[in-house]
Amino acid sequence: MTKQMKRTIIITGGAGFIGSHVVRLFVNKYPDYRIINLDKLTYAGNLANLKDIEDKPNYKFVRMDICDFDGVLKLMQDEHVDGIIHLAAESHVDRSIKDPFTFAQTNVMGTLSLLQAAKIAWDGNWEGKRFYHISTDEVYGALEMTDPEGVEPPFTTKASSGKHHLAYGTTFFTEDLKYQPHSPYSAAKASSDHFVRAFHDTYGMPTVVTNCSNNYGPYQFPEKLIPLFINNIRHRKPLPVYGKGENVRDWLYVEDHARAIDLIFHEGKVGDTYNIGGFNEWKNIDIIKVLISTVDRLLGRPEGADMDLITYVTDRAGHDLRYAIDSSKLQRELGWEPSLQFEEGIEKTVRWYLDNQEWMDNVTSGDYQKYYDDMYKGR
Repeated sequence: MTKQMKRTIIITGGAGFIGSHVVRLFVNKYPDYRIINLDKLTYAGNLANLKDIEDKPNYKFVRMDICDFDGVLKLMQDEHVDGIIHLAAESHVDRSIKDPFTFAQTNVMGTLSLLQAAKIAWDGNWEGKRFYHISTDEVYGALEMTDPEGVEPPFTTKASSGKHHLAYGTTFFTEDLKYQPHSPYSAAKASSDHFVRAFHDTYGMPTVVTNCSNNYGPYQFPEKLIPLFINNIRHRKPLPVYGKGENVRDWLYVEDHARAIDLIFHEGKVGDTYNIGGFNEWKNIDIIKVLISTVDRLLGRPEGADMDLITYVTDRAGHDLRYAIDSSKLQRELGWEPSLQFEEGIEKTVRWYLDNQEWMDNVTSGDYQKYYDDMYKGR
């Protein structure tokens, strides 16, 4: 490229759900940044998520496994990379229960590979450098469901930010909470978090860690609850609900998460941790009913026509009861807060999946994986 770029940033996992939104935001917002999307293109990675920016002059895609230490180091040295935003991870809890080795390899050793490559490439010259590691709220374990005022949940309480928070308890995940992971997935993410902090404490590497709540929005792989159930409702397939559907999660629209990542990458305090959440708790069964009502309405079906699709199945092992993030530190120090109310976000999300059935069909068929395997064969 003839134009001198201000920064060169690797975004790992940039063909995935959250990563593609972060890549798009950075490519469009910072034309003077060179954005390198590094992705292995496993089942959850899909370059169709980024068709709208693939020809931008400041964007480059590299197919690579983050566990390929030599490849990552050479890329960092050749491209003079000064920032890493690390999203690449195995993230589906059910898969981690069946195959914990893959999760340890990718989430722990892959993160260590990136850290060591950055340490060597930057060689102690930390000025203008940053390693940003995106983690999950699941590392904290589970919160109890409590009712402080004798009122049946859901009820509203005030988080420390002063914002009203749809809550099923009085406690929330804060940045100083002890880690208590309960699944192979969350254990692997917890370990990777510790390695990032260790590289800051041992070598002085400028790192930052964020722990985020459940994301939802366009381009999410349909093994996750919201896109899976939207698709199942559309095609009138069963909606398998673990246990009684009483588990509570805090939901955040993915574009709000991308904005938070942008803000923290540029302005977050080195060596610090920030929690990112939506102040938006929902029981699984309640969010499923909202999805049914929304899909039925947008498809012109009678209200509640597909409620009988709900099917209760045996709860999965180690299924944490409640997650709830306290994002007040991020709000207080950097001024971030969610931009969308959940009702608005879920409406946008359902409409996107209903309007992009070709994308959904391509993903669920697996055809895109063969296409990429053929395209990158021998590279």
